Amino acid sequence: MKSPEMSEKPSNAVEMVEISSDQAGQRLDNFLLTRLKGVPKSHIYRLLRSGQVRVNKGRKKPAYRIEPGDSIRIPPVRTAASAEAVVPDSVLELLKNARLFENSDILVLNKPSGIAVHGGSELKFGIIEAIRKIYPDQFIELAHRLDRETSGCLVLAKNRDTLNTLHRALRNEDNAGKSPGVEKTYLALLAGLWQQGEKTIALPLHKVRRSGEHRVETSDDGQKAISHFKLVQHYRNASLMQVQIDTGRTHQIRVHAAASGHPVAGDSKYGDAAFNREMKKAGLHRLFLHASHIVLPLGEGISVHAPLSEDLSQLLDNIEP
Repeated sequence: MKSPEMSEKPSNAVEMVEISSDQAGQRLDNFLLTRLKGVPKSHIYRLLRSGQVRVNKGRKKPAYRIEPGDSIRIPPVRTAASAEAVVPDSVLELLKNARLFENSDILVLNKPSGIAVHGGSELKFGIIEAIRKIYPDQFIELAHRLDRETSGCLVLAKNRDTLNTLHRALRNEDNAGKSPGVEKTYLALLAGLWQQGEKTIALPLHKVRRSGEHRVETSDDGQKAISHFKLVQHYRNASLMQVQIDTGRTHQIRVHAAASGHPVAGDSKYGDAAFNREMKKAGLHRLFLHASHIVLPLGEGISVHAPLSEDLSQLLDNIEP
Protein backbone atom coordinates (compact mmCIF):
# COMPACT_ATOMS: atom_id res chain seq x y z
CA MET A 1 0.00 0.00 0.00
CA LYS A 2 1.41 3.40 -0.97
CA SER A 3 2.00 6.09 1.57
CA PRO A 4 -0.60 8.88 1.37
CA GLU A 5 2.33 11.30 1.35
CA MET A 6 3.85 9.88 -1.81
CA SER A 7 2.71 9.28 -5.35
CA GLU A 8 4.66 7.94 -8.28
CA LYS A 9 5.16 10.11 -11.34
CA PRO A 10 6.28 8.11 -14.39
CA SER A 11 8.34 9.59 -17.19
CA ASN A 12 8.30 7.55 -20.41
CA ALA A 13 10.67 9.56 -22.59
CA VAL A 14 14.38 10.24 -22.64
CA GLU A 15 15.07 13.84 -21.62
CA MET A 16 17.91 15.87 -23.14
CA VAL A 17 19.03 18.80 -21.00
CA GLU A 18 21.45 21.50 -22.15
CA ILE A 19 23.42 23.07 -19.30
CA SER A 20 23.24 26.84 -18.93
CA SER A 21 25.98 29.04 -17.47
CA ASP A 22 23.93 29.35 -14.27
CA GLN A 23 23.88 25.57 -13.84
CA ALA A 24 27.56 25.02 -14.68
CA GLY A 25 30.09 24.07 -12.03
CA GLN A 26 27.92 21.56 -10.18
CA ARG A 27 28.89 17.92 -9.74
CA LEU A 28 26.93 15.71 -12.11
CA ASP A 29 25.46 13.63 -9.27
CA ASN A 30 24.28 16.75 -7.41
CA PHE A 31 22.68 18.11 -10.58
CA LEU A 32 20.78 14.84 -11.06
CA LEU A 33 19.69 14.71 -7.41
CA THR A 34 18.17 18.18 -7.81
CA ARG A 35 16.68 17.43 -11.23
CA LEU A 36 15.22 14.06 -10.27
CA LYS A 37 13.64 14.91 -6.94
CA GLY A 38 12.21 11.81 -5.29
CA VAL A 39 14.59 9.38 -7.00
CA PRO A 40 16.76 7.55 -4.43
CA LYS A 41 20.43 8.49 -4.50
CA SER A 42 21.38 4.83 -4.96
CA HIS A 43 19.30 4.64 -8.15
CA ILE A 44 20.92 7.78 -9.56
CA TYR A 45 24.37 6.25 -9.04
CA ARG A 46 23.20 3.07 -10.78
CA LEU A 47 22.08 5.17 -13.76
CA LEU A 48 25.54 6.73 -13.90
CA ARG A 49 27.43 3.43 -13.49
CA SER A 50 25.36 1.71 -16.18
CA GLY A 51 25.83 4.55 -18.66
CA GLN A 52 22.13 5.36 -18.89
CA VAL A 53 23.00 8.96 -18.05
CA ARG A 54 25.28 10.39 -20.72
CA VAL A 55 27.07 13.73 -21.08
CA ASN A 56 27.74 14.75 -24.66
CA LYS A 57 27.02 11.12 -25.63
CA GLY A 58 29.71 9.77 -23.31
CA ARG A 59 29.89 8.34 -19.79
CA LYS A 60 30.94 10.58 -16.93
CA LYS A 61 31.72 9.90 -13.27
CA PRO A 62 29.51 11.34 -10.50
CA ALA A 63 32.16 13.94 -9.61
CA TYR A 64 32.28 15.38 -13.15
CA ARG A 65 31.68 19.16 -13.10
CA ILE A 66 29.06 20.06 -15.67
CA GLU A 67 29.96 22.83 -18.13
CA PRO A 68 27.94 25.36 -20.13
CA GLY A 69 26.60 23.73 -23.29
CA ASP A 70 26.90 20.17 -21.98
CA SER A 71 24.09 17.96 -23.30
CA ILE A 72 22.90 15.52 -20.65
CA ARG A 73 20.81 12.48 -21.51
CA ILE A 74 18.46 11.53 -18.67
CA PRO A 75 16.66 8.17 -19.13
CA PRO A 76 13.02 7.50 -18.21
CA VAL A 77 12.68 7.10 -14.45
CA ARG A 78 9.88 6.84 -11.92
CA THR A 79 10.07 9.69 -9.46
CA ALA A 80 8.41 9.81 -6.08
CA ALA A 81 6.61 13.11 -5.64
CA SER A 82 6.86 13.22 -1.88
CA ALA A 83 5.24 15.73 0.39
CA GLU A 84 7.32 18.77 1.26
CA ALA A 85 9.67 18.08 4.15
CA VAL A 86 8.27 19.13 7.52
CA VAL A 87 10.94 20.81 9.64
CA PRO A 88 10.15 21.29 13.35
CA ASP A 89 9.94 24.89 14.54
CA SER A 90 12.57 24.08 17.17
CA VAL A 91 15.09 23.19 14.45
CA LEU A 92 14.29 26.35 12.47
CA GLU A 93 14.82 28.46 15.58
CA LEU A 94 18.07 26.61 16.37
CA LEU A 95 19.44 27.37 12.90
CA LYS A 96 18.32 31.00 12.98
CA ASN A 97 20.39 31.38 16.15
CA ALA A 98 23.33 29.52 14.57
CA ARG A 99 24.21 32.31 12.11
CA LEU A 100 27.88 33.29 12.35
CA PHE A 101 28.15 35.49 9.26
CA GLU A 102 25.89 36.62 6.46
CA ASN A 103 26.07 38.94 3.47
CA SER A 104 24.51 39.01 0.02
CA ASP A 105 26.67 36.11 -1.16
CA ILE A 106 27.00 33.62 1.68
CA LEU A 107 25.55 32.38 4.95
CA VAL A 108 27.86 30.73 7.48
CA LEU A 109 26.30 28.66 10.25
CA ASN A 110 27.69 27.15 13.42
CA LYS A 111 26.20 23.80 12.45
CA PRO A 112 24.81 21.84 15.41
CA SER A 113 25.98 18.26 15.88
CA GLY A 114 23.41 15.59 15.06
CA ILE A 115 21.77 17.28 12.06
CA ALA A 116 22.77 16.08 8.59
CA VAL A 117 23.54 18.70 5.97
CA HIS A 118 20.84 17.28 3.68
CA GLY A 119 17.98 14.82 3.90
CA GLY A 120 18.18 11.30 2.51
CA SER A 121 16.32 8.04 2.26
CA GLU A 122 16.13 7.76 6.07
CA LEU A 123 16.17 11.47 6.91
CA LYS A 124 13.14 13.66 6.28
CA PHE A 125 15.19 16.86 6.30
CA GLY A 126 18.67 18.26 6.71
CA ILE A 127 20.30 21.67 7.09
CA ILE A 128 19.68 22.65 3.47
CA GLU A 129 15.96 21.77 3.56
CA ALA A 130 15.57 23.69 6.83
CA ILE A 131 17.43 26.76 5.58
CA ARG A 132 15.25 26.85 2.48
CA LYS A 133 12.26 27.14 4.83
CA ILE A 134 13.89 30.19 6.41
CA TYR A 135 14.79 31.66 2.99
CA PRO A 136 11.84 30.49 0.87
CA ASP A 137 12.47 32.80 -2.11
CA GLN A 138 16.28 32.76 -2.02
CA PHE A 139 18.71 30.67 -4.06
CA ILE A 140 20.71 28.76 -1.46
CA GLU A 141 23.00 25.76 -1.81
CA LEU A 142 25.60 23.99 0.31
CA ALA A 143 29.12 25.12 -0.62
CA HIS A 144 30.62 22.07 1.15
CA ARG A 145 29.60 19.39 3.63
CA LEU A 146 30.22 18.34 7.22
CA ASP A 147 29.51 14.93 8.71
CA ARG A 148 26.23 14.69 10.58
CA GLU A 149 27.95 14.49 13.99
CA THR A 150 30.49 17.25 13.25
CA SER A 151 29.68 20.79 14.37
CA GLY A 152 31.01 24.18 13.34
CA CYS A 153 31.48 26.38 10.28
CA LEU A 154 29.18 25.39 7.42
CA VAL A 155 29.03 27.65 4.36
CA LEU A 156 26.00 28.09 2.11
CA ALA A 157 26.07 30.14 -1.09
CA LYS A 158 23.24 32.57 -1.88
CA ASN A 159 23.87 32.81 -5.62
CA ARG A 160 25.26 30.59 -8.36
CA ASP A 161 28.36 32.73 -9.05
CA THR A 162 29.49 32.52 -5.43
CA LEU A 163 28.77 28.79 -5.35
CA ASN A 164 30.92 28.25 -8.44
CA THR A 165 33.72 30.42 -6.98
CA LEU A 166 33.78 28.41 -3.76
CA HIS A 167 33.64 25.10 -5.61
CA ARG A 168 36.62 26.13 -7.74
CA ALA A 169 38.53 27.17 -4.62
CA LEU A 170 37.71 23.90 -2.86
CA ARG A 171 38.91 21.87 -5.85
CA ASN A 172 42.21 23.75 -5.84
CA GLU A 173 42.73 23.93 -2.09
CA ASP A 174 45.65 21.47 -2.19
CA ASN A 175 47.32 23.13 -5.20
CA ALA A 176 49.16 25.96 -3.50
CA GLY A 177 50.04 28.80 -5.84
CA LYS A 178 47.47 28.05 -8.54
CA SER A 179 44.54 29.82 -6.95
CA PRO A 180 43.49 30.81 -3.45
CA GLY A 181 41.77 28.00 -1.62
CA VAL A 182 39.54 27.61 1.38
CA GLU A 183 41.39 27.34 4.71
CA LYS A 184 39.65 24.96 7.12
CA THR A 185 40.66 24.43 10.75
CA TYR A 186 39.09 21.99 13.21
CA LEU A 187 39.31 21.25 16.93
CA ALA A 188 39.33 17.56 17.83
CA LEU A 189 39.71 15.79 21.15
CA LEU A 190 41.85 12.70 20.65
CA ALA A 191 42.39 9.66 22.85
CA GLY A 192 45.67 9.54 24.79
CA LEU A 193 48.45 12.06 25.29
CA TRP A 194 49.80 13.25 21.93
CA GLN A 195 53.62 13.20 21.90
CA GLN A 196 54.26 13.55 18.16
CA GLY A 197 54.68 17.32 17.97
CA GLU A 198 53.31 19.08 14.89
CA LYS A 199 52.63 16.29 12.44
CA THR A 200 51.35 16.11 8.88
CA ILE A 201 49.50 12.92 7.96
CA ALA A 202 49.29 12.31 4.22
CA LEU A 203 47.63 8.92 3.91
CA PRO A 204 45.41 8.38 0.82
CA LEU A 205 41.83 7.37 1.63
CA HIS A 206 39.52 4.87 -0.04
CA LYS A 207 35.79 4.27 0.56
CA VAL A 208 34.81 0.64 1.17
CA ARG A 209 31.75 -1.31 2.26
CA ARG A 210 32.33 -3.99 4.89
CA SER A 211 29.61 -6.05 6.57
CA GLY A 212 26.98 -3.72 5.14
CA GLU A 213 28.69 -0.61 6.56
CA HIS A 214 30.30 2.20 4.57
CA ARG A 215 33.78 2.99 5.88
CA VAL A 216 36.87 4.91 4.81
CA GLU A 217 40.28 3.23 5.00
CA THR A 218 43.85 4.22 4.23
CA SER A 219 44.97 2.79 0.91
CA ASP A 220 47.89 3.41 -1.46
CA ASP A 221 45.46 3.62 -4.37
CA GLY A 222 43.06 5.93 -2.53
CA GLN A 223 42.45 9.66 -2.96
CA LYS A 224 45.06 12.14 -1.78
CA ALA A 225 44.34 13.34 1.76
CA ILE A 226 46.48 15.67 3.90
CA SER A 227 45.86 16.70 7.53
CA HIS A 228 48.11 18.82 9.79
CA PHE A 229 47.86 18.04 13.53
CA LYS A 230 49.05 20.43 16.27
CA LEU A 231 48.65 20.01 20.02
CA VAL A 232 46.58 22.67 21.80
CA GLN A 233 46.46 21.18 25.31
CA HIS A 234 46.80 17.89 27.18
CA TYR A 235 43.90 16.78 29.35
CA ARG A 236 43.36 13.69 31.48
CA ASN A 237 44.20 10.87 29.07
CA ALA A 238 43.17 13.04 26.12
CA SER A 239 44.61 15.70 23.83
CA LEU A 240 42.88 18.71 22.32
CA MET A 241 44.25 19.15 18.80
CA GLN A 242 44.06 21.79 16.11
CA VAL A 243 43.74 20.13 12.71
CA GLN A 244 44.11 21.95 9.41
CA ILE A 245 43.14 20.06 6.27
CA ASP A 246 44.42 20.58 2.73
CA THR A 247 41.84 18.19 1.29
CA GLY A 248 38.23 17.53 2.25
CA ARG A 249 37.78 13.77 2.00
CA THR A 250 34.96 11.91 3.73
CA HIS A 251 35.87 11.13 7.38
CA GLN A 252 39.40 12.42 6.68
CA ILE A 253 40.28 13.71 10.16
CA ARG A 254 38.64 10.76 11.89
CA VAL A 255 40.57 8.18 9.84
CA HIS A 256 43.89 10.05 10.01
CA ALA A 257 43.53 10.48 13.77
CA ALA A 258 42.82 6.76 14.21
CA ALA A 259 45.81 5.91 12.00
CA SER A 260 48.03 8.01 14.29
CA GLY A 261 46.96 5.87 17.26
CA HIS A 262 44.83 8.65 18.73
CA PRO A 263 41.21 8.33 17.53
CA VAL A 264 38.67 11.11 17.95
CA ALA A 265 36.62 11.06 21.15
CA GLY A 266 33.06 9.85 20.66
CA ASP A 267 33.80 8.25 17.28
CA SER A 268 31.73 5.06 17.17
CA LYS A 269 33.03 4.06 13.71
CA TYR A 270 36.81 4.50 13.98
CA GLY A 271 37.28 5.18 17.69
CA ASP A 272 38.34 3.40 20.87
CA ALA A 273 35.33 1.90 22.68
CA ALA A 274 36.89 1.99 26.17
CA PHE A 275 38.00 5.61 25.76
CA ASN A 276 34.56 6.56 24.44
CA ARG A 277 32.92 5.02 27.51
CA GLU A 278 35.23 7.03 29.74
CA MET A 279 34.41 10.24 27.88
CA LYS A 280 30.69 9.48 28.03
CA LYS A 281 30.91 9.23 31.83
CA ALA A 282 32.59 12.65 31.79
CA GLY A 283 29.66 14.08 29.79
CA LEU A 284 30.46 13.54 26.08
CA HIS A 285 27.45 12.37 24.08
CA ARG A 286 28.63 13.16 20.54
CA LEU A 287 31.69 13.19 18.29
CA PHE A 288 34.24 15.75 19.49
CA LEU A 289 35.06 17.22 16.11
CA HIS A 290 34.34 20.89 15.51
CA ALA A 291 35.00 23.04 12.41
CA SER A 292 36.28 26.01 14.38
CA HIS A 293 37.54 28.37 11.69
CA ILE A 294 37.18 28.92 7.95
CA VAL A 295 38.76 31.44 5.58
CA LEU A 296 37.02 32.05 2.25
CA PRO A 297 38.58 33.62 -0.87
CA LEU A 298 35.75 36.09 -1.45
CA GLY A 299 36.44 39.80 -1.87
CA GLU A 300 39.42 40.67 0.32
CA GLY A 301 38.89 37.41 2.23
CA ILE A 302 36.30 36.39 4.80
CA SER A 303 37.38 34.78 8.08
CA VAL A 304 34.77 33.17 10.34
CA HIS A 305 35.23 31.55 13.75
CA ALA A 306 32.75 29.16 15.39
CA PRO A 307 32.98 28.89 19.19
CA LEU A 308 32.74 25.49 20.86
CA SER A 309 29.28 24.51 22.04
CA GLU A 310 28.61 24.61 25.76
CA ASP A 311 28.59 20.81 26.08
CA LEU A 312 32.08 20.47 24.58
CA SER A 313 33.47 23.33 26.70
CA GLN A 314 31.96 21.72 29.81
CA LEU A 315 33.52 18.38 28.94
CA LEU A 316 36.98 19.96 28.77
CA ASP A 317 36.39 21.43 32.24
CA ASN A 318 35.38 17.97 33.46
CA ILE A 319 38.54 16.23 32.23
CA GLU A 320 41.16 18.76 33.31
CA PRO A 321 44.20 17.03 34.89
